[in-house]
Amino acid sequence: MPKFEHVRHKPPTELKQERPFIIACSPLRSHVNLSTIMRMAGCSGVSQVIATGNAKVNSKIARDGADQVKLVTKNSLPPVLKKLKQDGYTLVGLEQTTNSNNLHDFKFPHKCVLVVGAEREGLSQDCLDCLDYTVEIPVWGLPYSYNVASATSLAVYEYCRQYPEG
Repeated sequence: MPKFEHVRHKPPTELKQERPFIIACSPLRSHVNLSTIMRMAGCSGVSQVIATGNAKVNSKIARDGADQVKLVTKNSLPPVLKKLKQDGYTLVGLEQTTNSNNLHDFKFPHKCVLVVGAEREGLSQDCLDCLDYTVEIPVWGLPYSYNVASATSLAVYEYCRQYPEG
């Protein structure tokens, strides 16, 4: 039987290229959720998070993500999404919708923006109208959906699994 020894602060896996991947957030009610998303983005090699609303990051929660990930704050998400689409990004909403794709089966476009909705309201219709795809994460119990930071982490992990080198 193998023996296991804990290795603290193992160096990160090196990416061969920067990830052409951005996380764009609707106004989040909780600074904890945005801070958790920033930490996860840092761990995942995501270099930019776009936030709207009263966006504040708690560095104790975000840890190195607060320094490693560029946080861009904007007043409104739809104009930002339209500009990113013009720049060649595919817009993928993380939302339960008609015609949404199961995260287990979805092949993420390499150059894409993951668009995340607010905690209770989800993505506005204005944001949904900008999207190329939506993905949803299956649930097997209640409540009907994951916390926004948890769901974002699951979706980003799947993107990273599909593009492990960047």
